[in-house]
Amino acid sequence: MGTGKSGEELSFEDAYNRLEDMVRRLEEGGLSLSDATRLFEEGMHLARICNELLTSAELRITRLQTAYGEQMRLLADAQEEEGVED
Repeated sequence: MGTGKSGEELSFEDAYNRLEDMVRRLEEGGLSLSDATRLFEEGMHLARICNELLTSAELRITRLQTAYGEQMRLLADAQEEEGVED
């Protein structure tokens, strides 16, 4: 859609900055209907990319928190068992 890079290659920051630029240009006005429509379409594409990247990051963080919580629980259980045996 004219973003220059595919969604897989864009970082969140790149996509977000481009999206902000498009919003600014749309808000300034003075665009033809065709140009405004094209910018809107590209902006929606970038918004989808940003959303996918945020969702992916959130999932990774949730998995890390779960793994860390399980490790801490196992450590606490092990320490508790050691305390009982003493």
